[in-house]
Amino acid sequence: MAAKPNKFRFAIDRGGTFTDVFARCPGGKIRVLKLLSEDPQHYPDAPTEGIRRIIQEETGRALDERGNVDSGLIEWIRMGTTVATNALLERKGENMAFVTNRGLKDVLLIGNQARPKIFDLNIKRPDILYSEVAELDCRVMPVLEGKCRLGSQAADWRIVEGKTGEKFYVTKELDEEEVRGSLAKIKQKGIESISVALAHSYAFHEHEVAVGKIAKELGFKHVSLSHEVIPMVRLVPRGFTSCADAYLTPHVKRYVEGFSRGFRNNLQDTRVLFMQSDGGLTPMANFNGARAILSGPAGGVVGYAVTTWKKETDLPVIGFDMGGTSTDVSRFAGNYEHVFESTTAGVTIQAPQLDVNTVAAGGGSMLFFRSGLFVVGPESAGAHPGPVCYKKGGPLTVTDANLALGRLLPEYFPNIFGPNEDSPLDRHETVKAFTSLTEEINAFLQNQDSNKSAMSMEEVAMGFVRVANETMCRPIRALTQAKGYDTARHALACFGGAGAARLRHRQVPGDDHGVRA
Repeated sequence: MAAKPNKFRFAIDRGGTFTDVFARCPGGKIRVLKLLSEDPQHYPDAPTEGIRRIIQEETGRALDERGNVDSGLIEWIRMGTTVATNALLERKGENMAFVTNRGLKDVLLIGNQARPKIFDLNIKRPDILYSEVAELDCRVMPVLEGKCRLGSQAADWRIVEGKTGEKFYVTKELDEEEVRGSLAKIKQKGIESISVALAHSYAFHEHEVAVGKIAKELGFKHVSLSHEVIPMVRLVPRGFTSCADAYLTPHVKRYVEGFSRGFRNNLQDTRVLFMQSDGGLTPMANFNGARAILSGPAGGVVGYAVTTWKKETDLPVIGFDMGGTSTDVSRFAGNYEHVFESTTAGVTIQAPQLDVNTVAAGGGSMLFFRSGLFVVGPESAGAHPGPVCYKKGGPLTVTDANLALGRLLPEYFPNIFGPNEDSPLDRHETVKAFTSLTEEINAFLQNQDSNKSAMSMEEVAMGFVRVANETMCRPIRALTQAKGYDTARHALACFGGAGAARLRHRQVPGDDHGVRA
């Protein structure tokens, strides 16, 4: 039997809408707590506040003399967070620039020309993450002895050996003054983060290292060198991944720093581990953007794999994690399925990740009526102001639609809403907002066709729920039917910070949508 801890141990899921805190207290007592992830009127950081409340209630002395949480009472903290996921989905990462060789400024815009939907007549190019590009007049090329003729000029080129043992010609040396001038122009535009991806830098690092050093001297707060982020041969995916790192890491680091500031000595003497996209844990100092995209969802995959698989049947399990901003779907059949190239929110990343499909639809996804169409997301109300029913002046969301239909029961939710953080979900305000939207929709329908019957409030709410359900069913089909598996021969584990369902395990009925969400 394991020894009972003499200090607090915390496991935290920090989602976009709710933060769930699990604590094992000294003596073995278990505590759980749910908070809104953002409530600036009452606390600056939800995980810190959750830890403070539990320690205060258990010991009566959570804070030190400076008002910080006493980290001496904590043995370890383990956290999964959707901070990076939501920043990517909502495009709220750092303003950053891309630095590459001269002539290659459009290499990421062109991409790899992949067409996942080959018969789609309206091809939409994936968004790029950078706002500026700097081209540097430097270049290396592999030495291909006997395979091509370079003429007498090759005699003047420096030959270097890369980390892989390959030999390269340095056909154009790096001009450090040119680099300094190009980066200074970017800095003057208020950009503090850059991604550097040069041709063949997977083996020859010298030029990227020099650019990174100059960028640090100029005061850039974050520099992602592609050979450090992912040292792979292909420039395009290496560039995409380093851009994602430069876009997300400053955002992630700000969150981590803000979290640690609430504790004594910034948690220096406490083991703090963050979940990575591959399902493993990493120390807080090593937590970065490229490996944090699936931090929160990865924890869910590990959790349901341990608790549900083979508990009742031998069926593979579909994990359905409905949060506030996004819904994450995965599959477990005895082994963790990893991918080394994934596309999240239109961004292709080369990094080991659990095979999780993420869509921008969740409990906090905002509802719109545009040109006769019911639209759900990808914008999210988050935790602040949150949905209308949170009573903070927020917009209508999927949560409101479920509340209006009677699918959510306020008495089963904690009284943590409203301006004083002491109220239940407000169905009256939700119904009032849906009534107003229904009138707008019916007016539009009458203008289009005077013979059309008016929609009821419930029909409008159900219409939005069906749109959200269809969006959330797509990744289920992608992980099952699209890979040759029979969706009906799976168990379903439903969980999530903002979804209505908690963990359960059952067989899923097969239908034309794969799963009835």
